[in-house]
Amino acid sequence: MNQLQVINHNGQRVLSTAQLAESFGTETKIISKNFERNESRYSKDKHFFLLEGDELRAFKASRQNDVSPNINCLYFWTEKGAWLHAKSLNTDKAWEAYESLVDDYYRIKDVQALDTSALSPQLQLLINMEQGLKQIEQRQQQTEQQLTTIKETFLKRDENWRSKINGMLNGSANRMGGHQEVRRESYRLLEERAKCNLGVRLTNLHERLTEQGVTKTKIKDTNRLDVIESEPRLKEIYTTIVKELAIGTLI
Repeated sequence: MNQLQVINHNGQRVLSTAQLAESFGTETKIISKNFERNESRYSKDKHFFLLEGDELRAFKASRQNDVSPNINCLYFWTEKGAWLHAKSLNTDKAWEAYESLVDDYYRIKDVQALDTSALSPQLQLLINMEQGLKQIEQRQQQTEQQLTTIKETFLKRDENWRSKINGMLNGSANRMGGHQEVRRESYRLLEERAKCNLGVRLTNLHERLTEQGVTKTKIKDTNRLDVIESEPRLKEIYTTIVKELAIGTLI
């Protein structure tokens, strides 16, 4: 088994689907199919972690592992999750690989849980304090990575795109009458097609920016276009909708 690149998540070591497949000598699609067939047996945060949205962007920014920029979700498998996959494959190679993973990868975390009962109270206190500080530092690093991602994602505006969108919406409104009505209709159509709630997403964005310490003026300036622009899927759908509205008013 090749040396695995260590991935830490929620205070424990985990493996990506690609790493697990490599370890078991199989393909990622086999791991994914095993999961789909037996999904009811897997529990989130026990057997696996699912990263999406801001959490996935924060992980990509942390550069713990090379992740394709095009993926929109990422599964991480715990030791118990790896056991379920080994059970599904049920081959000698898979079980040997699982035992190796437990001994050489997952169980390294046990070093942090050494029995300190025989040590002096002073030394136990120092060890506990050091472990506590490490956990705090890890949480701070994760928070900083998430906030940096939020800032880069939401506050970097594509003025060229916005100019084109606003131009088409204004053109439609001039021909139909009612600028606010046209914009509200464009948002309604987006929520309908993308199965999303822009109001809720905007509120969540404001809360994240507040946590980050962004000024009230900038937070007040953020709007539904910031939410749409931050997500490539929404941006693509919304662009199509605005073009359709613009074409429709010409007919």
